[in-house]
Amino acid sequence: MCEAIFDAAPARKQLAELETKTSDPNFWNDQEKAQAVLQERKQLEDRVNAEASLDSKTSDIETYINLAQEEHDDAQRASLLEDLAKELASTDTYLSELETKTLLAGETDRLNAIITVKPGAGGTESQDWAEMLLRMYLRWAEEKGFRATILDSTPGEEAGIKSATVQIEGENAYGMLAGESGVHRLVRISPFDQAARRHTSFASVFAIPEIDDRIEIVVRPEDLRVDTFRAGGHGGQNVNKVESAVRITHLPSGIVVQCQNERSQHKNRDIAMKVLKSQLYEQEIEKRRAALRKLDASKPEISFGSQIRSYVMQPYQLIKDHRTKVERGDVQKVLDGDIDPFIRAYLLYRRDAA
Repeated sequence: MCEAIFDAAPARKQLAELETKTSDPNFWNDQEKAQAVLQERKQLEDRVNAEASLDSKTSDIETYINLAQEEHDDAQRASLLEDLAKELASTDTYLSELETKTLLAGETDRLNAIITVKPGAGGTESQDWAEMLLRMYLRWAEEKGFRATILDSTPGEEAGIKSATVQIEGENAYGMLAGESGVHRLVRISPFDQAARRHTSFASVFAIPEIDDRIEIVVRPEDLRVDTFRAGGHGGQNVNKVESAVRITHLPSGIVVQCQNERSQHKNRDIAMKVLKSQLYEQEIEKRRAALRKLDASKPEISFGSQIRSYVMQPYQLIKDHRTKVERGDVQKVLDGDIDPFIRAYLLYRRDAA
């Protein structure tokens, strides 16, 4: 049964070839190449282990079926069938996770992600919605066991945020979050409207890959303007007295990044440079993508009025992704970070559209 679903034979063959490489006495002479090989080995080992896990789950399912067929006591049979249902549900979830991983084979999918959330027009309403989206992604990262670090955040005047940039570190973080880029629309009874009227708010999400050290992006010092300023918000006495925050402007492209998360100006500059390089890398990738998607109506530009997903809380509860047509009625669960069904659906959509 498992062989028809998942074949790890090619992975075992590749693992054997890699073992030959890693046993070479000169293997560690090139540190970067060695790290790349070790990362590839881990992915292959995961694939081989997945086959073993599927074999085990299949065996358990067959055992429950056989025992239920042979059992004559109604109570015992009902108990076995209940265990069988749990095992089937667990296996279905595991297969979905495996399928998601197989869909993450893009050039940058394996990298960490940097996401920026910004409100649209609408003042406090949209700023509050942007903060709700930010919380959703932070909760999702927490559930995944990923590390999320807020690199820069500007609070709204009354509530919410004017913008926030977050680094999310974890395997395939960018691949999973890439489909979140776009405009997100919220319909609800406004908590800021004394007349309790229904409001529609918009916020945009932009995800880019955090490039690693093996990808070379050359940034000339003469192309940069670096400004320092005093960080705002909480952070102790030092944060408001010392110009530790850093803003870097890349003059040729016009890209501006800033970081005020750390107390040290040096650390903030390093983080801002990493974000800048990531954005420059994404800019080059986007140039190549643009040539392939000319006049592709199914991939609209990120702009207000072309939302990718709607979150309706009033007069009914429904979240709908306008690209994949996936719908969910448990709005609060999704806002608490349960976005995997939308992520998986987008990956399938991306594969089919390729």
